[in-house]
Amino acid sequence: MLIRFHKIYRLAGLSALLMMPLPIPAAAQSASSETMTELVVTSQRREQPRLLHAGNIERIGAATIASVQHHHIHELLSRVAGVWITRASGQEHLTAIRSPVLTGGGSCGAFLFLEDSIPIRPAGFCNVNSLFEINTEQARSIEVIRGPGNALYGSNALHGIINTLMPMPGPDRLPQLALEIGANDFHRVRADVPFDRESPWLATLVYADDGGFRDDSGYQQGKLHVKRQWQSRDSELTVGLSASDLDQDTAGFIIGEDSYKDDTVNRSNLNPEAFRVASSQRLYGIWTKSLPHTDIDVRPFLRHSDMRFLQHFLPGQPLEENGHVSAGVIATAAFGDAGSQTIVGVDIEWSDMFLQQSQDGPTEGSAFLMETRPQGKHYDYDVSSVGVAAYAQSEYELNKRLTIDAGLRIDHIRYDYTNRMLAGNTRDDGSECGFGGCLYSRPASRSDDFTNIAPKLSITYRLSDSRSLFASAARGFRAPQATELYRLQSGQQLADLDSERVDALEIGVRTNQTDLSVDVALFTMRKRDSVFRDAEGFNVTGARSKHRGIELSLDWQVAADWSLAIDASYARHTYDFDAVAARGETFVSGADVDTAPRWLGSAEVQFEPNDAVAFGLQWTAIDKYYVDAENQFQYPGHSIASLRAQLQLASQLDLVLRLNNITDRKFADRADYAFGDFRYFPGRGRELFAEIRYTPKESL
Repeated sequence: MLIRFHKIYRLAGLSALLMMPLPIPAAAQSASSETMTELVVTSQRREQPRLLHAGNIERIGAATIASVQHHHIHELLSRVAGVWITRASGQEHLTAIRSPVLTGGGSCGAFLFLEDSIPIRPAGFCNVNSLFEINTEQARSIEVIRGPGNALYGSNALHGIINTLMPMPGPDRLPQLALEIGANDFHRVRADVPFDRESPWLATLVYADDGGFRDDSGYQQGKLHVKRQWQSRDSELTVGLSASDLDQDTAGFIIGEDSYKDDTVNRSNLNPEAFRVASSQRLYGIWTKSLPHTDIDVRPFLRHSDMRFLQHFLPGQPLEENGHVSAGVIATAAFGDAGSQTIVGVDIEWSDMFLQQSQDGPTEGSAFLMETRPQGKHYDYDVSSVGVAAYAQSEYELNKRLTIDAGLRIDHIRYDYTNRMLAGNTRDDGSECGFGGCLYSRPASRSDDFTNIAPKLSITYRLSDSRSLFASAARGFRAPQATELYRLQSGQQLADLDSERVDALEIGVRTNQTDLSVDVALFTMRKRDSVFRDAEGFNVTGARSKHRGIELSLDWQVAADWSLAIDASYARHTYDFDAVAARGETFVSGADVDTAPRWLGSAEVQFEPNDAVAFGLQWTAIDKYYVDAENQFQYPGHSIASLRAQLQLASQLDLVLRLNNITDRKFADRADYAFGDFRYFPGRGRELFAEIRYTPKESL
């Protein structure tokens, strides 16, 4: 038996019912048996029918992105089963994909974020908030793979992959100008140019200014994406440029049990001095060439990022500055015929990263805090890394129904770390701190190497032209991040860390018809060698956890003008080891991992009576969850309803209205328990937004 599922029979039973033939309205019966060929890209870096993808994959298309017009990525990805993007202050976020919301040691780098199938950051230089660097607002689609990726994707494809596919020049794109205003002094402008849809180039731009719903908060953010395309008889070259800039006044936690329910407290900001300033740029090419029985795909890239932010959540509020320059190439060759195909490739990546941390003034608080968190410079280091990976993935069609897919990836990364300060845990002038030494500890310069091998085996069985079964066994891995190796504390001088690994099994069934699309997936995963801070405050590996559950995605065209979408999951995320960690936190095998709601759900009804009017009502729900490792304290969960309407005012002019949190529900985007008290990021109340969109005649 693949897995023993605990308390998920309700969703399993519902899933079984949904996979049975559904009554189709008479107006839609003629098309109900037709297969809808939905194409996905992430599984092979080229278009492939979703029905043949050996594993789970969810796709949010351009129409949905344009309809939702999210201000924050969590508003969009709530439409993917098993995914929870928590909203922090401004554009900040934390990610959960078949996982709890990961925070603290070992949390960064557990998810692989891609733009046009290219990682947006080096493998060892993660940023938990890095989705805000991508122009998801104007993407042509976003694809999500839950759990480990296949052989084409390496380090950080541990719990999941989010691949943002940017718009391409050509007749499928929709040039537009749009202006939006809304609650809390929100203003946003979007532009898609040129207006000639036959042009070989395009540019998309979005700029938003949010006054913030809390005191002394808000942000200004701009994102740009430009593409130019050249075509010949058997090859194609596309060059893309992406840039983002964020200037944010950050609001921190509010403190006290149920404080998010208080209208005064949930608008307050205990850290008005906090800020985040971040920028990123990515230049890349996509060169494809078709030869007899072989397709070549080469993607060179150059990336840069800079960020400064005040660590308002730490005593002393030190300032962190970090950045990187990186370059590389992803090259693959796909060859074979209709019955057997193989992809072989190599990834090469070089990066130069830096991190500095300093504190302007003395720490306030107890004598211990004042002495161990000194004024001055805490860290100053550079890390150069080189990563090389080789991989092969083969697909063999045993017969017209059964296909086997096998892949193997060998991945090696080397870090060369240079400490630009005094080694040890002294002050920056070499003087000793009291109470056993300064908190911040700097190891001597050194090098580290990590090699990982990741296999994957999967099968797909076609029950009919519109229905298939799939099963897979895969391993995902994550090499330690630079901050885990070299940003140490409590006198630790060496972090002897191993790569984190996830072994995953999955089975599922998929139906893909014109009027009905249903995916059901059951999974079990075991994660080993996760990084955590032990009772001494040292970065160590050895944490283990189990993850198991079931996910359901349904899209149903109920009638000609009514549609229904449901995305739901039930999962248990539990500790699989016993240990006492930093600040006395205790991990107990079998207990729920903190910030891991078992139920996640979203349902959306859309009504489109004609081409000029469309309405959408979405309901999202988060189950209760524990906010501490010992499972003593809980957040009760919440559900939110939002409404949107699109009205065509003229042939080239549309009005879009969005009313978020229509019941003005008091809730927390994220809840936590630390330092003896509850703390929350409060959710936004009822907000109304209006957008005017102009679509030129040339694009019609």
